[in-house]
Amino acid sequence: MRGQRKWGASYMNNPIVSKKKWHKQARIDRITQWIVSVPPHLFLVFFLVLPACIMVLASLRYPGEFGGLAPLWKTPGIHGVAGLTLENYRFVLGDLVFVEILLKSAWIAFITTLLCLVLAYPLALLIAHRPKRQRELMVLFVILPFACNFLIRIYAWIIILGPFNLLYSPFAVIIGMVYVHLPLMVLPLYTNLEKHDPLLLDAARDLGAHAWQRFWHLTFPLSLSGIFAGSALVFIPALGMFAVPELLGGTGDIMIGNLIKEQFLESRDWPFGATLSLLLTVTVLAVAQFSARFTQRELT
Repeated sequence: MRGQRKWGASYMNNPIVSKKKWHKQARIDRITQWIVSVPPHLFLVFFLVLPACIMVLASLRYPGEFGGLAPLWKTPGIHGVAGLTLENYRFVLGDLVFVEILLKSAWIAFITTLLCLVLAYPLALLIAHRPKRQRELMVLFVILPFACNFLIRIYAWIIILGPFNLLYSPFAVIIGMVYVHLPLMVLPLYTNLEKHDPLLLDAARDLGAHAWQRFWHLTFPLSLSGIFAGSALVFIPALGMFAVPELLGGTGDIMIGNLIKEQFLESRDWPFGATLSLLLTVTVLAVAQFSARFTQRELT
């Protein structure tokens, strides 16, 4: 027995055996990491990269004779254009109407984001300062509208605004946009404000800072990351929104999302719709990158 114990101890302390075990464990870790990472990568490829490539290819095509996309190669005996072209990009970048619509959409999205911030910050601050049980109930009330269908909520605003003759106006569009996106601003702000150390406010109070000074010099700077995160969550979907302007604003309040929808469903000019979609995507990516850099700068 004593000899077996010595042999076992020497076996475990053998550097060759330990190295083999290390390589085996490293191989298992690599296989596990590969198995875990494959599904999200496949999801990104099939639902992000591949659709983006399809949209890029569609934007370089000619529109079909009866809508859709023209063929890439000419068919003998059939008249019509075929192949690839940059005409859609030249048309979009050469006509200021589309730039104006994009700027108008960005302005409406900015106003929506600003109003959501003004309304959401006091509410998030109130929720963060309540006892835990009350906080959970108030957060539930904030996310409760998501349990109802989006179109039903918009049609409810049609009924509400109808008697006051406020429908089909920019005011109705802003009201609907703020209502839809307000929870997306409240939740990141609440998550940020809840993590603030109350001892910092107590220390500032002991040093003679009044309520406004404590908020402006302590609470607000610490909540900037939540403000930028909430602003990005509101601005990006608001920029491409088409349902609210169409239902509450009418034809006079067209946004870039409405224009894209019309190209695909009504005009059936898929190449032009794809070009506008890519223009909107580039704008959204630029906004997201700016927000991410600003948030990272504030965190560091």
